[in-house]
Amino acid sequence: MNSGARDLGPIRRANALMLFDEFVHATIKHPDAAALRGLEGRFAERLQIQPSYWSQIKGRSRQIGERLARQFEHLCHKPVGWMDEPHDVPTAAPPEPADSTRTVPRDDDERFIVGLVLTFYRRHPQRARTRLLDLLGEVLEPTAAPVVRPARPAEDDGAALWSRSQAGIAPLKKRG
Repeated sequence: MNSGARDLGPIRRANALMLFDEFVHATIKHPDAAALRGLEGRFAERLQIQPSYWSQIKGRSRQIGERLARQFEHLCHKPVGWMDEPHDVPTAAPPEPADSTRTVPRDDDERFIVGLVLTFYRRHPQRARTRLLDLLGEVLEPTAAPVVRPARPAEDDGAALWSRSQAGIAPLKKRG
């Protein structure tokens, strides 16, 4: 627990992010956009801090001091001093996750996309969060099964054609 001359800021931040990751995995088994909404706020509530303060810790504009580190440890059931020690190197290699659950980019294309998203998030965190969750919500929400329609009669009028063309099309979401 003796920290000596080392800088505890990056270690505590990394451990706080690890705690958040544990919280996410314990809270939801199959993450989707709807389930991810509000998790950061719930995590901040668990740590007894404001969501904005948690956001500042993640964004490196706030550091985790001695008292707050002990608070995190206590509320997350970690031993005293856990926040001050690096925990990013596992002692035994865990089994490799399935491709769909990997969080580390596999190739240059994935690294480019992750870097692009991070750049957007770091410049405009609130706008990025909102836009990305909306986008992911559209992609990850299950879609309805396609509607099978009977063959149309030859004497079809314009109103029936218009009605059929509108079936199965969802209205646009209102912003705000």
